[in-house]
Amino acid sequence: MFTAKDNQPSIAEAIRLLFENRGVPDYSEPLTPTHGRIESRSIWTSTALNDYLDFPFVGQVFAIQRHTINKKTGKETHEMAYGLTSHTPLTANAERILQFN
Repeated sequence: MFTAKDNQPSIAEAIRLLFENRGVPDYSEPLTPTHGRIESRSIWTSTALNDYLDFPFVGQVFAIQRHTINKKTGKETHEMAYGLTSHTPLTANAERILQFN
C-alpha cells in the first residue's frame, strides 16, 4: 500500500484524474464514533492504470474519501487520499483495501 503524494506528481495526478468523475463507491463504511469524532470512509478502486503507471507491481489504484464530524464542534471535513497497492482485485477487494489503509 502506497499513498500517492505530490513527491510523485505524475502518479498522483494520474490517479486523481482517473477518479475525478467517480460514481458510486465500491465500498462504504457507515458513520462510526471514534476518538472524539464520527467518521465514515468510502473507497473506489480500479485496475485501469496498471499498465500505464511507471511503478512496480501495481495491482490496482484507489481513492479513499474520509468524512469526519468533530463531536464537540460539529465541524465536518471531507478528505481525499489516493494510492496504489500490489494487491489485485483477486487478492483484496475494495473493503479489504480500506481495512489495510
